[in-house]
Amino acid sequence: MKSINHKDSSEKLMLDRILTGSGSSNRPGSKLMVLLLLLVSATYVVYTLQLISNSRACHVEPFSAVVRRLNDIVNSSQPLILLQSNQTAVIKSYNSSPPPPPPRTELRHVVFGIAASARLWKERKEYIKIWYKPDKMRGYVWLEKPVKRLHDETNLLPPVRISADTSKFPYKNKQGHRSAIRISRIVTETLKLGLKDVRWFVMGDDDTVFVAENLIRVLRKYDHNQMYYIGSLSESHLQNIYFSYGMAYGGGGFAVSYPLAVALGKMQDRCIKRYPALYGSDDRMQACMAELGVPLTKELGFHQYDVYGNLFGLLAAHPVAPFVTLHHLDVVEPIFPNMTRVDALKRLQGPAMLDSAGLMQQSICYDKRRKWTVSVSWGYAVQIFRGVFSAREMEMPSRTFLNWYRRADYTAYAFNTRPVSRHPCQKPFVFYMTTTGVHPITNITVSRYESYPVAHPECRWKMADPGDLRMVTVYKKPDPHLWDRSPRRNCCRVKSKKNNTLEISVAVCKEGEVVEVM
Repeated sequence: MKSINHKDSSEKLMLDRILTGSGSSNRPGSKLMVLLLLLVSATYVVYTLQLISNSRACHVEPFSAVVRRLNDIVNSSQPLILLQSNQTAVIKSYNSSPPPPPPRTELRHVVFGIAASARLWKERKEYIKIWYKPDKMRGYVWLEKPVKRLHDETNLLPPVRISADTSKFPYKNKQGHRSAIRISRIVTETLKLGLKDVRWFVMGDDDTVFVAENLIRVLRKYDHNQMYYIGSLSESHLQNIYFSYGMAYGGGGFAVSYPLAVALGKMQDRCIKRYPALYGSDDRMQACMAELGVPLTKELGFHQYDVYGNLFGLLAAHPVAPFVTLHHLDVVEPIFPNMTRVDALKRLQGPAMLDSAGLMQQSICYDKRRKWTVSVSWGYAVQIFRGVFSAREMEMPSRTFLNWYRRADYTAYAFNTRPVSRHPCQKPFVFYMTTTGVHPITNITVSRYESYPVAHPECRWKMADPGDLRMVTVYKKPDPHLWDRSPRRNCCRVKSKKNNTLEISVAVCKEGEVVEVM
């Protein structure tokens, strides 16, 4: 019993020492352990409170709002970038502006290739001098052999190049001449000159006259970085059947974009060898275009003029398109009467300089008081008819010319024509342009057209006689942006008749204005 009580009192003493922390040899270590536990616990509590605080301040965006924001980004005009990060696609929008568009096509971006003959150079070079401006244009005349050049012509004509030898190419057409092979390679040979900043190669003959400003207006419609073959057909239906309705006639001029010229240069020599039986250079060029898969883009302002005689009917009713070229000038009569061909073309340069976009553009109107029909081909001629002709009739060229096979066959043309009137009262009174100028204050062009004296048969109609007129004065404001709009003829209005002069204004048609038969 005594031993049990002693054991109990020993255990009680040890418990008291543990609780009071006294009487132990490990007392300092125990205090350190307790402090460490307290520090860890405090750190845990602070970290937990911080987490709770942050989670309460966090705003969770609803899913619908996220979808709405993504739709706004997708529908915006800004480009999108898809970034892949940890298997998660992220859509990112940025506000950088798009690159600026390239500068507009200008004359400096065009290189002319002019097909010429040494035998005809002395006469034909006068046509080139009319339109070619060495200080503004780039181009080369390609001849089969050297020619004598006058010193004072250096600044009036393009440089001359001699075409490469083409004797290795077969030619088997008995009606043609093998010079066609040489001419068909002019675009490729011009490309090999390595000129910089070229967008278009433009082909023409030495008897082709260009209105360069209108050529540029046409080329600006097309992307020069794409493959384009631009030109027009022959006026002769039979010529188009014999050669191709998909061929640009070289005399009327055609344009080849730089990428197409590069592609042509890589294959043309092989292509030419496959077509020894073709007649000319134009059909060889078209055959190679067919192999490249590039069709003809037709522009009505390129004029081959495969006709004989007087161009008046064609020029007085020009299609609603920029007037770009004339051709076969040695075959047709001078475009203005009682002048040489060269002088007549020089006269046309006056209105071309003032308002090239409006050159040869037809306007139709009526003098209701006198019951006249008036047709203005601006910069060229004015026609006045007794009576009333519909616009549908007036926009058709009158057949003042013969077709390429010298026959008066109206079915031989690739467009609608109308006969020259045989009725004595319906023959037109024609007034040809003589002078042009610009009013210094109003900036309105003033062009004068003088009566062309020809004998008119007697007319018994009881109405005013246009034969009493000696001059027509036309007022027109220059419109360089005419072809930036949709094609439409301008409207003309008869203003007044003073003594022997009829005054007419030509301008953009007003809202609701219609060329109506009286």
